[in-house]
Amino acid sequence: MSEPLNLPDLGVRENIRQKVANALRAALIAGEMRPGVIYSAPALAEKFNVSATPVREAMLDLVKEGLVIAMRNKGFRVTELSERDLDEIIEIRELIEVPAIAKIAATVPGDRILRLKAWAEAIVAAAEEGDLVRYVEADEAFHLNLLALAGNAHLVGTVRELRHRSRLYGISRLAKGGKLADSAREHLDLLDVVASGDAEAAASLMRRHLRHVRGIWADSPES
Repeated sequence: MSEPLNLPDLGVRENIRQKVANALRAALIAGEMRPGVIYSAPALAEKFNVSATPVREAMLDLVKEGLVIAMRNKGFRVTELSERDLDEIIEIRELIEVPAIAKIAATVPGDRILRLKAWAEAIVAAAEEGDLVRYVEADEAFHLNLLALAGNAHLVGTVRELRHRSRLYGISRLAKGGKLADSAREHLDLLDVVASGDAEAAASLMRRHLRHVRGIWADSPES
């Protein structure tokens, strides 16, 4: 039996398949959709107020990404990640993102970096409202747009894929405890440090931020 989900009503819009895939991906990352639970396309379609076809197609896209498994005549089951999987994902992200952020701090004008402040503020706003799916969407947009300033599209694509394979089950705990907004404000701090041009400080803060993310993945506080 499916759990109730906090999913947006997409209405009738262009490219519904992609919009559904993005919304489901965000719900997966936010931990709204849990491993072991089977979700049917018709039930999800009802939540989205769209037909089952684009939902089924979107779920098949997520199957290709390894996020869900198709269960014959039943629906789709969320894949599980081990602690080792999570450790390896964060290790790769550190190897990629920390030097990239240092490069951006050292080479990109601060005013250009600060143009991303609206995304950082959107993360805080979503956290304060307890909207976990919107939080994940804003968080991804912030980080990918920041990394894009390094000028390497393949780097951005790799980080996007790694993010999509991860889960943030712990953010629901932080939201309920009133601590998610504090965590969200790290993004404003990160932006200010990167914009200051201090590459070493930016790299250090990015590394610490990723380790905080790993703590959220583990659904336990990170020191």
